[in-house]
Amino acid sequence: MSFRTPVLCLALLLAAVFLPGCNNTLNPLCGSARPAPQIGSLSPSTITFDQVQQGAQLIVNGSQFVPASEIVVNGTTLSTTVMNSHQLQVTLTTGVISGPGNVSVSVHTPSGGSGDLGCSSGGNSSILVLTVN
Repeated sequence: MSFRTPVLCLALLLAAVFLPGCNNTLNPLCGSARPAPQIGSLSPSTITFDQVQQGAQLIVNGSQFVPASEIVVNGTTLSTTVMNSHQLQVTLTTGVISGPGNVSVSVHTPSGGSGDLGCSSGGNSSILVLTVN
């Protein structure tokens, strides 16, 4: 074995670990990174404004939810109950929904403690529409 082989291996390892944008699964220092949330459906997907006035419960179904994940309704982050890694729950009130119409719902997960290690962490889900009649 020549001297160049271990040096080359070390260089490849350091590049994989410290290059920005590296894949979290390849970077052993990304253990504290949080996954970006994914949402698939709302339950219910349609509610009445009367239900909102009484405090309607909404469940967001998806994946990669963590204890820090939050539901965002019409741009407002709400106090969220994380039921498990696939379901979040929130109470909708007139403080966020002022009348009938389409309401945007998404999930935000703040970044974890990955710092500048080249790890992606947290993020925003896609947006689903809740119909309020």
